[in-house]
Amino acid sequence: MKKLSFLTRTSFLIAAFFGIDKVLAFLRSIVIARQFSISFELDAFNIANNLPDMLFALISGGAMSMALIPVLSEYLTTRGRPEAWKLFSRIANLAFVVTAAAGIIIAIFAEQIVRSEIGIAPGFGVEQQDVIIKLMRLNLIATTIFSVSGLVMGGLQANQHFFLPAMAPALYNIGQIFGALVFSPTEPYRIAGIQLPALGLGIEGLVYGVILGAALHLGIQIPGLIKYHFKWTPSINLKDEGVRAVLKIIGPRLVTMLGIQLVFIARDNFASRLEIGAVTALTYGWMIMQVPETLLGTAIATAILPTLSEYAAAENWTKFRETVERAIQVLIALTLPAAAILGAGLLPLVRAVFGFDVDGTALLTWTARAYLLTLAGYAIQEVLSRAFYARKEALVPLATIFVRFGLYLVGGIVILNYFPELSAIGLALAELAAVVEAGLMLWIMRARLTEGVSALPSFLRGLLAAILGGTSAYLAALYLPGGAIITAIIGMLIGAGVAIPIIWKEIRLLFNL
Repeated sequence: MKKLSFLTRTSFLIAAFFGIDKVLAFLRSIVIARQFSISFELDAFNIANNLPDMLFALISGGAMSMALIPVLSEYLTTRGRPEAWKLFSRIANLAFVVTAAAGIIIAIFAEQIVRSEIGIAPGFGVEQQDVIIKLMRLNLIATTIFSVSGLVMGGLQANQHFFLPAMAPALYNIGQIFGALVFSPTEPYRIAGIQLPALGLGIEGLVYGVILGAALHLGIQIPGLIKYHFKWTPSINLKDEGVRAVLKIIGPRLVTMLGIQLVFIARDNFASRLEIGAVTALTYGWMIMQVPETLLGTAIATAILPTLSEYAAAENWTKFRETVERAIQVLIALTLPAAAILGAGLLPLVRAVFGFDVDGTALLTWTARAYLLTLAGYAIQEVLSRAFYARKEALVPLATIFVRFGLYLVGGIVILNYFPELSAIGLALAELAAVVEAGLMLWIMRARLTEGVSALPSFLRGLLAAILGGTSAYLAALYLPGGAIITAIIGMLIGAGVAIPIIWKEIRLLFNL
């Protein structure tokens, strides 16, 4: 049997832990959904998370870690681990200070941020906005913890260590589940014969669960720092060569991440003007799409970033192009049928899992289906953005995200003013702008390389697999005898069986990334 490549093994490892994380995320969502159902409280919790999440993504989780890994990989290759850890310490210290300062500012101006017409929740009443303000301020505690934890993930990944960083999101979900089961309920109750206490914190209990999850997210990674002999350097030193190299990338990356987060803020702004439940449908619909996107797009993209960074540092553009091309071919061929097959069997699963009423179930199902149309675009964009950062060309993702944001704004305004009856479904469809962004990034990357990245044959196979696999899944679920859940699952298995032979070439390629 042929030995799996390092990138394939790493991708599978990350995907496995991401899979565990997604199972826990769904368990968390089920517990929360059954406690609060389609309600303002749940909308408030989801909205209150967005600005702290944006702060985390901007400062450490997405921006600094993405900028740090290429430079840290270069330090590890050319200067050794002690110098790399000095650089890491300075960046982590800077991230913590900036996050804490930004958190204080957001807490002070929370009312204006929530109530303003261009804020995050202008469509709710004053009392409802007060709840959102309180939850958002509390959530900033978790964000400050994440300012360090997100960078620790990047530091360990630069050392080609993926195990503990891959475990961290699962621990984050465990903290939130604990919050939902123990902190939120108003009365003690039993699960699987175990008597659980109740602190009666209501929706605030979910935020305390987020804080606990953030602490666990950081704590699980500390053994990795010990293993690689991390030594903290208590300084920032903006004049340091490595710090300046990271900041040179971080500037465009910060603005890029701002553009990404602005899509979510605009989404909630639009949704707050629609029916109650629109925010929740968008949040959960996005989460459903993120399952295959994370297992495929994020896992592969996370695994290849350090390797692409090494190839770029060595100017080995042949290996660089081959790695990017294989990743895109695999993703485009797998995500198209995955979206079609999952969408075909989704309705009875949503009904059983979330326990919403008929209207809430229909809204969530069609919102998730709309999001699934964007799956391939999001997955390919994950790989291409990392490829540009590995080349230290941060301006390309910066330019393309604002193309996407502009298209999303236009789409959202059209939905809000002319097709409000589409509700969350229309706002999810507006995110097809991500597909345009991915296509634009691919066109630019092809122009950057002496040999273009070829993906058309994989796209055609993936499209055929999506049409035949999705149709087979839908017809099987519709006409097979038995309960709706069983027939939906069998239908999706049949759809996968039809699709796999068509995309077998890309499946084999997955084992040799």
